[in-house]
Amino acid sequence: MIRPILPALFALVVLQIHPLSAADAPPVKIVIVGDSTVCDYPPESPARGWGQFIADYFDDSVKVVNLAASGRSTKTFIAEGRWAKALDEKPALILIQFGHNDSHAKEKPEATDAATDYPANLRRYIDDARQVGATPVLITPMCRRTFNLDGTLEDILQPYADAMKAVGAEKRVAVIDLHAMSRELYLQLGETNCLELANAPGDRTHFGEKGARKMAELVMSKFAAAAPDWTARLKKR
Repeated sequence: MIRPILPALFALVVLQIHPLSAADAPPVKIVIVGDSTVCDYPPESPARGWGQFIADYFDDSVKVVNLAASGRSTKTFIAEGRWAKALDEKPALILIQFGHNDSHAKEKPEATDAATDYPANLRRYIDDARQVGATPVLITPMCRRTFNLDGTLEDILQPYADAMKAVGAEKRVAVIDLHAMSRELYLQLGETNCLELANAPGDRTHFGEKGARKMAELVMSKFAAAAPDWTARLKKR
């Protein structure tokens, strides 16, 4: 009767002598979902997504998993099973940015309507995230760097940014308004200087490293307000 108890007693003694420290705890996960403006790119590519640089802002207690994928919308990210994989990561926090591909022409399979299925999809992301115990944070799609002749921006993404903010208010989810911040930045820089943010000449949407890092900086400038429970995990900068 005594012999089966001995291994358990030994394990208890070991734990008392060598208690688990905070450093031994597994890192908490942040999962990022989104499109080509967010996703990881291979080193040889000139393109970068802002999600590649978010981990730089956190200490070792955080693991960032960037599952954003080029060409995806709120609809296709779910349809292809990518959202299910994001939930399977069991994240504590999920950063969600979609809109660029949702805004494509209606006949495109990735397209959604800013007034109907786009907000409906966002509600699903929020509900599913909460179901697995994760906190969702919405991030509005940054502007495209397409300037009109008068120096203003041609902006077809505003309805999607507005829809996302409305869903955030409805569902009581924090929203980081990258759309507004990027617009302000682009107008400050002007069309010529905005060229330095691009990954390739003529690309008004995607980013090289300079542009992606700037987008990450804008996102993180509002992160503490959006997720105040995470401020202790931010690196001192």
